[in-house]
Amino acid sequence: MKDRKILLPEDQMPKSWYNIMADLPTPVSPPLHPATHEPIGPEALQAVFPDALIEQEVSIQQNISIPEEVLDVYSLWRPTPLIRAYNLEK
Repeated sequence: MKDRKILLPEDQMPKSWYNIMADLPTPVSPPLHPATHEPIGPEALQAVFPDALIEQEVSIQQNISIPEEVLDVYSLWRPTPLIRAYNLEK
């Protein structure tokens, strides 16, 4: 049987997240305001979310760099190994 669990050494840990938005055939609709049901822009989300998270949410870049603070935590403790989904690939 093929190896399903992949444990990466620290020097091979990903440095960026993959953003599926860049590969979608059509852009995803913007979030809607709960009261008016009108599209809202990134500035309306600033009351709830940090700027870096909003930037990631609206980005169309294929790869988004993982912040250094997050990489530092990943290097201390990686919560789960990568598990390859062979059945999903089929």
